Amino acid sequence: MLKPVPLFIGLRYVAARRRQQFISFINGFSLLGMALGVLALIVVTSVMNGFDRELKTRILSVVPHGFVEKDGGLEDWRGAAQQLAQQPHVEAVSPFVRGFALLSAGGGSHGVEFQGVVPQALRDVSTVGEHMLMGSLDVLQPRGYQIVLGRILARQLNVIPGDSVVLTLPEVVVTPAGIFPRTKRFTVAGVFSVGAQVDQNMALMHIDDAARLLRMPGRVQGLQLRFDDMNNALDRVSAYAQELGEGFSGEDWSHSQGSLFQAVKMEKTVVTLMLLIIVAVAAFNIVSALVLMVADKRSDIAVLRTLGLTSRQIMSVFVVQGSAIGIIGAFIGAVLGILIALNLTDMVSWAENLLGAKIFDPRVFFVSFLPSEFRPGDAVIVLTAAVLMSLLATLFPAWRAAQIEPAEALRYE
Repeated sequence: MLKPVPLFIGLRYVAARRRQQFISFINGFSLLGMALGVLALIVVTSVMNGFDRELKTRILSVVPHGFVEKDGGLEDWRGAAQQLAQQPHVEAVSPFVRGFALLSAGGGSHGVEFQGVVPQALRDVSTVGEHMLMGSLDVLQPRGYQIVLGRILARQLNVIPGDSVVLTLPEVVVTPAGIFPRTKRFTVAGVFSVGAQVDQNMALMHIDDAARLLRMPGRVQGLQLRFDDMNNALDRVSAYAQELGEGFSGEDWSHSQGSLFQAVKMEKTVVTLMLLIIVAVAAFNIVSALVLMVADKRSDIAVLRTLGLTSRQIMSVFVVQGSAIGIIGAFIGAVLGILIALNLTDMVSWAENLLGAKIFDPRVFFVSFLPSEFRPGDAVIVLTAAVLMSLLATLFPAWRAAQIEPAEALRYE
């Protein structure tokens, strides 16, 4: 089957002759720039996907998938827990009491969210008990006033199990001697590490102790839910709370932890848009190559016009040439980017073992390795954007070529 004339000529122009070395260099530079841009986009988006996955996995393994609360507290929490446990996709239910306070020790202080929990029930909705560095959740007993801290929080306060810390509530007590903040001394009973943000701002205590601190003895603030899949919690927690009756409200992880995940999503979007500049620069190189090619091929264009090619066909020749450069570069970059994205974690681990150093110090970073999760949808979006930019870059030079008049071009030949 014969190729269409514009397609045949356009593909011939992609491989410039020896006397067109400068144009050939620009073509190659444009192809290389497009390949590097697509490669960088695919690798970076895969790394951002990996960080998003790790954050969700680590945080939601400790933070329950949903919370159901009642105004004024809940007295018969066991009946409500039994009703929630029978709902579809709900695997476990645990009571809780939570609040915010200032935790102090040795002259240092840090704001924390403290949670009152039942240790045995907490194990069903959270894996924090599996990540204890020191101590155990089982030592939390009613009126024991013992507390379990995250690793980073314990390091900031410079405390270990057996040390004392002072919890200061955002309330005051009026006495004959004056106005004083409400404080309570606790003994550190354990330290956990899950490699997530909760290591820095979470403290656990027995639910009875937390209820006394918040002046709601005999009641719980609400119930924590764990689903068989974290995505099943979306939009279900509120509906389940309404079925319990008036005064109940529900919140899933997308609201309680949504700001963090939205920040990661926004960061991925901004980084992607910034890296698209590389693809845009490669597209500008295609414009430069085609403009030079049009200037060099004026006589060839005039001959083709006299042989019967229309202005639209001449335009198609240079659209084919520029698009071919962009498409070839984009697909080369996509193949290399996919291969790197699929093996990036192993490549970084190999480099760390070879150099004998950790790129991400586990004492500093929540995620101590470089995660990568390739998603075909991201590659399709990147390829589509690269091909569209390449196509748009060809329109102006191709239009200029179509405006060349044969008689004017051949006048001095």
